[in-house]
This record gives sequence, C-alpha cells and structure tokens, in this order.
Amino acid sequence: MSSAADAMSAELATLPPCPYRVDKTYTLPEARAYCERLAKSHYENFLVASVFVPRELRQHFFNVYAYCRISDDLGDESGGPENALPLLDWWERELDACYAGEPQHPVFVALADTNTRFAIPRQPYVDLLSAFRQDQRITRYQTYAELLNYCERSANPVGRLVLYLGGYSDAERQALSDKTCTALQLANFWQDLVRDYAIDRIYLPAEDIRQFGLSEQHIAERVFTPQFAKLMKFECDRAHTLFDEGTKLLPLVDKRLRLDIEMFGRGGLEILRRIEQQGYDVLSSRPSIPKSRQVAILMGRLIRGLVSRR
Repeated sequence: MSSAADAMSAELATLPPCPYRVDKTYTLPEARAYCERLAKSHYENFLVASVFVPRELRQHFFNVYAYCRISDDLGDESGGPENALPLLDWWERELDACYAGEPQHPVFVALADTNTRFAIPRQPYVDLLSAFRQDQRITRYQTYAELLNYCERSANPVGRLVLYLGGYSDAERQALSDKTCTALQLANFWQDLVRDYAIDRIYLPAEDIRQFGLSEQHIAERVFTPQFAKLMKFECDRAHTLFDEGTKLLPLVDKRLRLDIEMFGRGGLEILRRIEQQGYDVLSSRPSIPKSRQVAILMGRLIRGLVSRR
C-alpha cells in the first residue's frame, strides 16, 4: 500500500460512518465512472440526467454534480452536526488535496481534470461547504437579507460552476445566473416548508412572518389562514421577480447550453405554479411536479432546441 493510501486509511478511521468514504485509489476512468453512476442515480436533477447536455461536457457535469451531491448529503444525511461537521471538514481537505495536485477521492480525481480544463477556481466549491456547515448551526433567519446571504453560498455557486463548464467566467453572466439560482432555492424553500420544519429548519424570514401577523406556531401546527396565503404569495412574488431578471442570461450563452440553463428556471417556475394552484397552502400538502409533467417540460425543451437549429 502506498503512503498516500496509508494516510487515507488512517484519516478515514477517525471519521463518522459515511457511504462516500473510500479506501482505495482510483484511476481516472474509474473515477469518471464513479461520478457518472452517482449522477445518474439521482433522477431529480434534470440537468445531469438529461441526454441533451452537450456530449463533450457530459462527463464534466457528472463530475461537478458528484461533488455537489456528496457535499449536500454529508450535511443533511449524516445524522446531525456531530457527524456532519467533521465529514464536511474531511471533504474540504479532499478538495484542498485536489487543488494541491494530489487528489485522492474518486470525485476529486475526476474533478481535477475538469478544473484544469475549464479553469474553475476553488471558491465556488468552498462556498457550498460553508452553506452546508451553516445549516448545522443556524436554523432560523431573521431577515430576507440573511436568507439571501445563505443563498449566495448554497445555490449560486452551482450556477457559476455550470457557467465555467460553458466557458464563461465574467461577472455579468455570473450575476444573472445568481438571480436564477437564488430564485430556485427560494422556490424549493417554499415547497419544502413542512419538510424543513420537521428537521427544525425555517427558511421563511422571521420579519416576514411577523409582518403578516403570524408566528412560527402556524407552521408547527400547520394552520393555514388567509394571512398565511398572503405571506406565501409575497414570497413567491419575490422568486418570480428573480426568475424574470435571470432570463437575461439566456441570450448571453451558447445555444446548446442555453436550453439546459433554461431548465433551472422552468423547474422553479413550475414549483411556484403548483404552489399558486394550491392557493398558497403549502402546509396541508407539499406541492410537487409529477413525472408526467417533468417529461412534458423536457420534451418541450427538446422541440424548442430542434426548431432553433433549423
């Protein structure tokens, strides 16, 4: 066993249980296959599962997605802060090793090639970890500004990583991408209000809850009122505005990538539409997008793509 493998095994022995720990070194083809399997096993991610991602970029999307997926799981699926925080620290050390030219985990073996080819800096990856650590410590947000600060690190880095894969690194495109990513994060928050409360998290700003004469107790007891409907409409309108601003990015990117970026927005807008169809009652049932509707959205995108090539 090599010294690198020895060091890997020694560190793993000190960590909480985790399905993503590995105790062997991977070749680049093996690492790529690892990332592809992980990406394809999560149907909910349209962008990665889609066959419409440009073929030459597909593996790189798998690699980036694998990093994001594992980071998220280490934060939310590890059994609490006492396990999540050391695992997130371990994952950041693996990231550091990747940027030092010594990748060990298969995700970073694959990602090292992606980062080099597309000149992706370390910061977006670090920002994601910062947000997942914050989830372990902060479960309430007093103001909308605080929530936006969280979204800057929990959602916006994903869009920026996608832009890097498309060859874009300028501030203008990144700012427009941030609008869509923040909007999508907010739509997910409003969709999952009850699920988040079950794990003692509330992403509705406390100042907004008070503004509409409500309290956390309405969420705890799932008491839907006209005032709660007004609160959710207020929050959904905020997300709509951000989605509208984010569409300005579409004509600024390559046509092949444009349709995939558009899907981020379309998925989020569909969530908002479902919330609105329920009269903004996200307490009685979770708004969801049926698979039949997901397929319809994908087919619509395919048709638009074919027409645009004529």
